[in-house]
Amino acid sequence: MSERKYFGTDGIRGHVGDYPITPDFALKLGWAAGRVLAKEGVGRVLIGKDTRISGYMLESALEAGLASAGVAAAFTGPMPTPAIAYLTRTFRADAGIVISASHNPFYDNGIKFFSTEGKKLPDHIELAIEAELEKPISCVESALLGRASRITDAAGRYIEFCKGTFDHDLSLAGLKIVVDCANGATYHIAPNVLRELGAKVIKIGCEPDGMNINEKCGATHIEALQAKVVAEKADLGFALDGDGDRIIMVDHTGAPVDGDQIIYIIAREALRQGQLKGGVVGTLMSNLGLEVALKQLGVPFARAKVGDRYVLEKLQENNWSLGAENSGHVLILDKTTTGDGIIAGLQVLTAMVRNKMSLADLCSGMKLFPQVLINVRFSGDNNPLESDNVKQLTAAIEERLGETGRVLLRKSGTEPLIRVMVEGEDRQLVLQYAEEIAALVKAA
Repeated sequence: MSERKYFGTDGIRGHVGDYPITPDFALKLGWAAGRVLAKEGVGRVLIGKDTRISGYMLESALEAGLASAGVAAAFTGPMPTPAIAYLTRTFRADAGIVISASHNPFYDNGIKFFSTEGKKLPDHIELAIEAELEKPISCVESALLGRASRITDAAGRYIEFCKGTFDHDLSLAGLKIVVDCANGATYHIAPNVLRELGAKVIKIGCEPDGMNINEKCGATHIEALQAKVVAEKADLGFALDGDGDRIIMVDHTGAPVDGDQIIYIIAREALRQGQLKGGVVGTLMSNLGLEVALKQLGVPFARAKVGDRYVLEKLQENNWSLGAENSGHVLILDKTTTGDGIIAGLQVLTAMVRNKMSLADLCSGMKLFPQVLINVRFSGDNNPLESDNVKQLTAAIEERLGETGRVLLRKSGTEPLIRVMVEGEDRQLVLQYAEEIAALVKAA
């Protein structure tokens, strides 16, 4: 397959003002995408964004590019990434565009596309858009220009969709939930979903100003949520990230509940209800405790490369429906087409209400193994992973750990780093082994 110049694993992303996250590139991208999509018989594209200040600039530039190619744009305003996937499907739009850099700081932004089915664009379409980007921009004649419109009820439609994934016979009445929306795209969605299902909701991270998205809040910084849950004596807390596609939860004691624990709870409940389709997909970073706990339930488990797109590929390959990354990307394909923090949280709440159990109790069936991750910087063309010494020590430690531990060495996809991860039952031993391997990797 041809090498991509712009599209990464999650669209096009970077620092605002640095190429390619510039108004001129966004204009050209809108035009190129419009040209390709128009050839596919397309007429209308949905555009949503998170709460970053740069979203306005990129939105306008994309719309102008699409219009010049003869494609109409429909704006939703601030909306979670999974909402655009859903709305693209429900409006029968020909594609969806999300302007977001997910959990990154406000000075970054990104552009990603969904197909008419609410899934990632097929590879051949991405490559066709890249080919168009190499050509000079042109404009269709005036009568064929695309028009712009605004979808005024987008939030309401998505709120109803989320509520529809929660069992109709159940209610959240009596539960006090703290919701941290990371000052991002779910600020006007998540609290309303939970409130309309009966919960008492306390909001934090719901006052976006264009620059405070993900700042000391949300799924990547849960300290404020933990403190608030304990202070309010709440039953639990939700922490979403800036674009709402990942979730980390907090139990009533303030203890974090990550993606591994969330998918375990959802899978076990699906098994109890006789609704589990196949097994569960995790990643190379998923805690060994998840694998062990699922094995005890007789549920198959498979590991994909790190990245929710690889989890999705593995699910489709196996024809399964449940997968997750420990960072909080949770895929529930019988509910929706992409990672969705709100919908994942609702499935955990379903298990709590149906079984009359606290979140802490639901987690107790799975024991997280101590996991130590050390990043080692390396330089030049040498690959420490090829070193015989590193290979020998890794093999020896794996043998010592046996069935109750594992070692993972991998190169970072974005930086010159080797990630050394060791997992096992004894934290002290795990730390010692990780430091031994990291020292050898550094010396290699």
